[in-house]
Amino acid sequence: MNIKLVDLNRQYELHKAEFDAAINSVIAASAFIGNTSNPFVRSFEENFARYSGSQFCIACANGTDSLEILLKSMGIGMGDEVIVPAISWIATSEAVSNIGATPVFVDIEETYYGINPKLIEAKITEKTKVIIPVHLYGHPADMPAIMAIAQKHKLIVLEDCAQAHGAAIDGKKIGTFGVSASYSFFPGKNLGALGDAGGMTTDDERIAEMARMISQHGQSGRKHSHQIEGRNSRMDGIHAAILDVKLTYLDEWTKSRISHAARYDELLEGCDVILPKVKPGVKHVFHLYVIRSKQRDKLMQYLGEKGISTTIQYPVALPLLEAYKDRGFSANDFPVAAMIQNEVLSIPMFPELRPEEIEYIADAFVVSKAKKSVVNLHPDPFQHIPEWILVGEFILSQFDNLKLPLNLLAGTPVDIGDDNYIAIIIQ
Repeated sequence: MNIKLVDLNRQYELHKAEFDAAINSVIAASAFIGNTSNPFVRSFEENFARYSGSQFCIACANGTDSLEILLKSMGIGMGDEVIVPAISWIATSEAVSNIGATPVFVDIEETYYGINPKLIEAKITEKTKVIIPVHLYGHPADMPAIMAIAQKHKLIVLEDCAQAHGAAIDGKKIGTFGVSASYSFFPGKNLGALGDAGGMTTDDERIAEMARMISQHGQSGRKHSHQIEGRNSRMDGIHAAILDVKLTYLDEWTKSRISHAARYDELLEGCDVILPKVKPGVKHVFHLYVIRSKQRDKLMQYLGEKGISTTIQYPVALPLLEAYKDRGFSANDFPVAAMIQNEVLSIPMFPELRPEEIEYIADAFVVSKAKKSVVNLHPDPFQHIPEWILVGEFILSQFDNLKLPLNLLAGTPVDIGDDNYIAIIIQ
């Protein structure tokens, strides 16, 4: 069996008629470019604003642009500092640098992986203007604590919601805590287009007007009415039409993701890996199902041999990237992020993942000295416990051609050729 990390074709095949009709509608109307009069883009903006709980939504070309445009719309630029988490995709910090400001990195929480609010105040200076919390993997950052800090120091909060469409804290959707929010509609996201696309939400009319102007070459609604120098960051009509269809399924797909995560939790309980945690009162939308293992690289290789796609998000903490070597950071400056980068592993997660695939993935899991795993002993147990044990239908011994059934009980005699073995449970 071969299982993709994300199978986008499966989603297309299930909704082919609706997707094809949406694309054909755009072609029939020749509404390809996402200018201010494009009906498909306007429709999606209105629908996503309503879904996200914001007054305004401004579509743009991608999630990175959405961060940069919002920062510019809020007047952030040269000489300013923006606080960002040490673990995220580089777009979060890159956007800050690209407008002339300086990203200031803060370590993350070890349990939920969001920026650690307890460490933020120590990084605030007279130059600090914005905090960008990232709702990593689909789990909301600690927005109540972050907002309290921002209010105390009169800072702007821009939420990076690229991985968390529909996530919430005590029923309040992410993206509605701060002044504005950035979204990515990259194809693999919970709500994904057929290519790069992004969006910005806010309740601030001034920010919305400026963001739209910047994304449309500085035009104020009429062609050639360039009020400022802007940029070309428009969502194509085809992407908007597809997103409008997908938006109607987003809550259903989110329920499937949460259900898949619960099944993973059940099947992988007791394995020698750290499973995702969900903070009480939080709606985690599981853009990714991320486990942690001290033997991550061996585990990744073994799962790959079993046809199971995995990836690492992210293999290097932002401040430790080559791009920031001139800042002189070390792993000691961000101990949690430095640890996490060597342990995290994303396993398949998408709404159309099938029950038998989840079970196959769990059955193929390799763990080190797994709790409740059967191993064989002969004749001196602690000299012959294999380093790696397969958790699933069969357990591999140190002999490549030997398999023992999982339902063996501790103390069960096992006949293998001329030798006798005893099955035990590693606790």
